[in-house]
Amino acid sequence: MSDMSRHPEVLWAQRSDKIYLTVALPDAKNVSVKSEPQGLVSFSAKGKGGEKFDFSLELYGTINPEGCKTNIGLRNIICSIQKEQKSWWKRLLKSDAKPAPYIKVDWNKWCDEDEEESEESDLASEDDIAKGVDEDKSSDDDGMLYLPDLEKARRS
Repeated sequence: MSDMSRHPEVLWAQRSDKIYLTVALPDAKNVSVKSEPQGLVSFSAKGKGGEKFDFSLELYGTINPEGCKTNIGLRNIICSIQKEQKSWWKRLLKSDAKPAPYIKVDWNKWCDEDEEESEESDLASEDDIAKGVDEDKSSDDDGMLYLPDLEKARRS
């Protein structure tokens, strides 16, 4: 066994307040993710066959290490990295050179600045639909309440 470490595939996407890094590494063990305020993120883990995977990235902007979370799944590891300030980054890394080939855009999670707002408004419209259903139910109940009043009206 050589000590040569390999780069796992890393997919990235952003929102105005965070960066998502999805590391494609099934059955990872000994996962370690470190993040530093100036934007350094380093990752290391062991793959299925015990080989070592690691990478470190110097991100485009500053981050808040306390707000960074790592979720370890069966097929991949998702790191959500909190940006220190809400803003859209022009790119993932500080360097404007082409990122290494193992770093790719995560099109499943990708969203543009103007789409982020519409994502939020989509949720609102679903709520409106749900409210519509409830209104039908309550109007039936109201209907029941009027019957006694009608009786009284007839008697007088």
